[in-house]
Amino acid sequence: MGEHLIIDADDTLWENNVYFERAFDEFVDVLAHSTLSPRQVRDVLDEIERVNAKTHGYGSMNFGRNLAQCYERLAERLVQPNDLSTVVRLAERILEQPIDVIADVPETLASLAGRHELTLFTKGHAEEQRLKIERSGLGSFFAHTAIVHEKDASAYRALVAERGMDPSRSWMIGNSPRSDINPALEAGLNAVFVPHPQTWVLEREDIRPGDGRLITVSRFAELLNHF
Repeated sequence: MGEHLIIDADDTLWENNVYFERAFDEFVDVLAHSTLSPRQVRDVLDEIERVNAKTHGYGSMNFGRNLAQCYERLAERLVQPNDLSTVVRLAERILEQPIDVIADVPETLASLAGRHELTLFTKGHAEEQRLKIERSGLGSFFAHTAIVHEKDASAYRALVAERGMDPSRSWMIGNSPRSDINPALEAGLNAVFVPHPQTWVLEREDIRPGDGRLITVSRFAELLNHF
């Protein structure tokens, strides 16, 4: 019998956060603050995103809302409606970017799907995530796809129960310690950490030991060395 491989989407299968980072760089230019550095502006935005994610979730639409709030807080002049429209447009343009599938992902998924059961497990705005999956051309490799508001330990337990998985034979594969690795280990699953240099700052944290096994690989194709 094969393993249950639960695989993250954004920044594991395709590039994602790089587009948000580019939008932020453009936002800094639009804001043109006279004293705050880009890092200081980012600190304000990070705090806004940390608070809003609990209520509004993730995705480019919510990123636009966060940018608008950050602009209203930091702008050094009277904020006009067209200012906010310009800022929100920076986020909307993320959806127009091509899906840049990470190197060797299609070939690796094709090989894994022949021996194991693959589940695509992602969080964010449901329609936005479905659109990215469709545009990526990778959906056919997965026996099941689940899109959730938050990937925490309870979400992993629910997925395992729904799919009738054996936790000892189930592996979460992803780039985010916060959403992929730590909650999966907490829920009793195994995990494979695939670091990505552009992982969103709010998804970074120290990896904590759990009941399951942990493997770290440097690139997605190395999964074939283990599965």
